[in-house]
Amino acid sequence: MKCILVTGGAGYIGSHTAVELTNAGYDVVIADNLYNSEISAVEGVRKITGKEVAFEQVDCLDKNAMEKLFKKYQFSAVIHFAALKAVGESVEKPLDYYRNNLESLINVLSLMKENRVPNFVFSSSATVYGQPEELPATETTPRQKATSPYGNTKQICEDIIEDTVNATNGTMSALALRYFNPIGAHPSALIGELPKGIPNNLMPYITQTAAGIRKCLSIFGNDYDTPDGTAIRDYIDVTDLAKAHVAAMVRLIDKQNKTPYEVFNIGTGRPFSVLELVEIFEKTTGVKVNYRITGRRTGDIEKIWADTSLANRELGWKAEKSIEETLLSAWMWEKHLRGL
Repeated sequence: MKCILVTGGAGYIGSHTAVELTNAGYDVVIADNLYNSEISAVEGVRKITGKEVAFEQVDCLDKNAMEKLFKKYQFSAVIHFAALKAVGESVEKPLDYYRNNLESLINVLSLMKENRVPNFVFSSSATVYGQPEELPATETTPRQKATSPYGNTKQICEDIIEDTVNATNGTMSALALRYFNPIGAHPSALIGELPKGIPNNLMPYITQTAAGIRKCLSIFGNDYDTPDGTAIRDYIDVTDLAKAHVAAMVRLIDKQNKTPYEVFNIGTGRPFSVLELVEIFEKTTGVKVNYRITGRRTGDIEKIWADTSLANRELGWKAEKSIEETLLSAWMWEKHLRGL
């Protein structure tokens, strides 16, 4: 049985991926500093899978602690989620983002090299494209200047990974999965998006407003060049996204990759505006969402969605859940959290 290290595995996408990897027969070790996540996510993973998934509270910035982790387990692969991830916050605290996101990656890659761990999957982002000149974005779409320090860390991290892999003479392979906008929750409602404090992402803000936790949802800008003036995104169900990591792991472990470093878009290819998402949520759940239009938010782009044909073809993966199913799962998770 292959042992996979999942850094940031108590986080939103990490916990869902830990479930899918465990269900696919891998041994999973979750490593997380719990800075922006909760131990309850690890408990949720264990409940869903019925397995005592290993958890280590460790910070990827602490190289000595990480070194002990690599000595304790024999990893076949690493999936690296651990990072600060809020676009708006990154504009306010750029140094925190550069220090955390770059140094943690460098530590992990260094330890992989020292311990001869051959397979690496990186949690990248559609933010690497900036605002593409043509849509949908394909993997060969030129990367524009990032619109936020967060997006820039993802661009730099991708470059670091590619250079590192190319310097290992075939002893290490890596895949970068460029996620579009993950939303939703596990159908069990045992794990989901769990932001600390005021949410930076749209979906938990919608569900918290619907649940009465927040008075009003702020929609940032209605003067974009889009049909209803609000920003357009490609929203991917988090469990569909998690399954893409299993497909990526199979590709690397079975040595199906065509080059040592590959990138894949992970989205649906179907764009929705912010207002459309709110309307579909209201129709699906029967709950009204109080919202107001405010000014644009620094770092946000106008519109982006994915061409996922490469991932569909090469990874044998495809997004399957409908937007209604995904929004309902997010609402069931919110209700579970609040005891509604």
